[in-house]
Amino acid sequence: MDWIVDTHCDVLNAIEEQGRDFARRGEVGHADLPRLVESGMRLEFFSCYLPSEYKPERALSQQLAILDRFWRVVGDDRAHFRPVRTRADVLALDTDPRIGALPSLEGAEAVVSLPVLRTFFRLGVRCIALTWNERNHLADGVGVEAGGGGLTPLGVEVVREMERLGILFDVSHLHPRGFWHYLEVSSRPFIASHSNAKALCGHRRNLDDDQIRAIAARGGSIGLNFAPAFVRDGGGPEVTLEHVIDHAEHILSLVGDAHVHIGSDFDGIDSTPVGLEDVTRLGALAEGMRRRGWGEGTVRRIMGENMRRILLEVLPEETDAEST
Repeated sequence: MDWIVDTHCDVLNAIEEQGRDFARRGEVGHADLPRLVESGMRLEFFSCYLPSEYKPERALSQQLAILDRFWRVVGDDRAHFRPVRTRADVLALDTDPRIGALPSLEGAEAVVSLPVLRTFFRLGVRCIALTWNERNHLADGVGVEAGGGGLTPLGVEVVREMERLGILFDVSHLHPRGFWHYLEVSSRPFIASHSNAKALCGHRRNLDDDQIRAIAARGGSIGLNFAPAFVRDGGGPEVTLEHVIDHAEHILSLVGDAHVHIGSDFDGIDSTPVGLEDVTRLGALAEGMRRRGWGEGTVRRIMGENMRRILLEVLPEETDAEST
């Protein structure tokens, strides 16, 4: 069974904010159960994003509410989804027709201590970005601009405990100084779940060539973001699927085809590139790569196999699930 992995989808927030029925095929937004099934998705990362009004005082209670939504809407639907906690769960998706489901924290404002981190681990969280765009008690986000710094002492402790537990680290919103500080205090592969190449689009959330090389050197990967403003300077309706592939091509030219994957940002963005209107169009992305003459092995790695490899290296063994 071919692997398609998307490391960033914000549908959990869209369900709440727009009153959408995830079980029914919708006419708005980018993902729901019928469209995920149609897309051939093997594994979806369901982002648990904290809106700014909950930070910092209500961060923990709201993060638990969003995670509860994951389990009520997605995780407990064992007819369609398989929660992914361990390497064994990843391997099972090779033959299990259900969609793998993994909750991720987009900003760790709720992680106020190592016991809280370990509790989130027990609740199934297997990917965490320390920040969104702002400063918090763990690190600075990209929005802090020139005054931004690295990880705090607690941030360093959280990174090291994440590595011990088997939680994947996500640098997509981290300030550049935090990015390089993270490399100094960590050792495992990591990802940018939804970022593009700054050489093609200067958005602050994109990665420069040195960052891309550093992710690859550690065995990690960069998730292609479909937000038009991250694809071409100025964004706009003229942004197409082909421009997204340009970012993949740039990353390949720097580090090869083992270090790029899909990180759509579906349901977290207001518009999409032409040709990538929702999750059912991911097959068109693969076809666009083939039109450029890319080999089937390269296409398969980008669409999912790169992330399969990383998860098999980072996630805990099945017998380690109670190691907390």
